[in-house]
Amino acid sequence: MARSPQSEKLVIDGPAGRLEALVEAPASVPRGAAVVCHPHPLHGGTMQNKVVHTLARAFTACDMLALRFNFRGVGESEGDYDEGRGELEDALAAAREAGRRVPGAPLWLAGFSFGAAVAIRAAVELGAAGLVSVAPAVGRLGAPGDAVPRCPWLVVQGDEDELVNVDDTIEWLNALDPGPELRVFPGASHFFHGRLVELRRTVEAFVREHSS
Repeated sequence: MARSPQSEKLVIDGPAGRLEALVEAPASVPRGAAVVCHPHPLHGGTMQNKVVHTLARAFTACDMLALRFNFRGVGESEGDYDEGRGELEDALAAAREAGRRVPGAPLWLAGFSFGAAVAIRAAVELGAAGLVSVAPAVGRLGAPGDAVPRCPWLVVQGDEDELVNVDDTIEWLNALDPGPELRVFPGASHFFHGRLVELRRTVEAFVREHSS
């Protein structure tokens, strides 16, 4: 039976104050690290979101350290919501902490909805080794040429997403060069109700393929 990842609560020094975080390490020596960003802070998004939790577990199943955190103003994180600008800085601070814990190892970014938009920008800025975007809020990303990660990149989207229109996502992605690998889940809603196991397996397969 596979062992559960070891969890540790921690506080990260962020640009607007302390950031509440949770790091999960695999049973083996981590061969990489991933930072996972949560949905919109003003709409109930936290690092405990089920999709965020699923992403973190997918990375630890691939023998990578997973760090998720609360953006400024969420939970015990200090500061106030900053329209995505400050949240990007929060993600970069989380990435520095992940890198400190697994020095020299490949760094991945991942996120869900609003968090996916933040993770895409962070991946560009950091030159990440890989990126996973679940139901990315493409309306927050501007023109496609503004942020194009050059790393292996997976986008997962439900075709019955009530918050992020699948057609808008496809139109945005089709304008990218290079473009990501897109997986559309038929019948899946924004929060992937009843599809989290499928989501986890999809992410695990992609991470394993591109991190060997």
